[in-house]
Amino acid sequence: MLELRHLRTLIALRDAGSLVEAAQRVHLTQSALSHQLKDLEERLGSPLFLRKSRPVTFTRAGLRLLELAERILPQVRMAERDLARLAGQENGRLHMAIECHSCFQWLMPTIDHFRDHWPEIEVDIPGGHHFDPLPALAREQLDLVITADPQPLAGVHYEPLFRYEGLLAVAKQHELASRAWISPTDLATETLITYPVEHARLDVFGQFLDPAGVRPKEIRTAELTIMMMQLVASGRGVCALPNWALTEYLERDYVRAVALGEGGMWSTLFAAIREEDLEAGWMGDFLRTARETSFAVLEGIKPA
Repeated sequence: MLELRHLRTLIALRDAGSLVEAAQRVHLTQSALSHQLKDLEERLGSPLFLRKSRPVTFTRAGLRLLELAERILPQVRMAERDLARLAGQENGRLHMAIECHSCFQWLMPTIDHFRDHWPEIEVDIPGGHHFDPLPALAREQLDLVITADPQPLAGVHYEPLFRYEGLLAVAKQHELASRAWISPTDLATETLITYPVEHARLDVFGQFLDPAGVRPKEIRTAELTIMMMQLVASGRGVCALPNWALTEYLERDYVRAVALGEGGMWSTLFAAIREEDLEAGWMGDFLRTARETSFAVLEGIKPA
């Protein structure tokens, strides 16, 4: 029997392009995913995709099921939203803060999509905060915080959104540009450009420099990513940013990117919410939309 999970799996396989990444997206092991697909193919009496093809190539039967998934799954999602409204969960407030300067690339389309489907939920990103967002969340001054730095707070739940790699952006002519990866000591003679936030909240310090006891020669700040890229491209410093934030500049051959450490510097981005909001249908839908939008618009991220 064809089930919704089969349709979701096929969509994940199409979008991810490989069994390994598709399994991560649907929270299964690769073995379990392969078994699910093989079982479905045996029931249908037809292969759904060509093995050992990358990206995955679907058969006519697979393409027909993908067509079905694209029609059915959005209707199921809409029905789930309607049922949440009927259950009395249609009223709410979603005031959020973002501890991630480069998150707007995926967050804004997430918010736009959410507003289209939940117009009765008050959505806002209040400005001018002079307090830490996470304690403000616990005090109910905020309802959601996007953060890569979870803190143990009573009543606060951290929902993982995706994993991302931090990369070092350097000028094309920089001596580090030809390296596959760098060590912390390589930054001891560099000017490090950062967003104007506390160093403890930046991965490059917390995960890379501080554990090695290394400090950059100089630190300067810039408000916007494009300003940071201009400084880097002109040889006035280097900066560490999430891989997705560098995609545009790498494609334009504006700068080069180098891994931070031999194994790379990976972090997880979370949506922090109060535990009492976990069961709200609209909150669950926002988190689902955030994940789907992220994987649709960002490159180089992985399921958390």
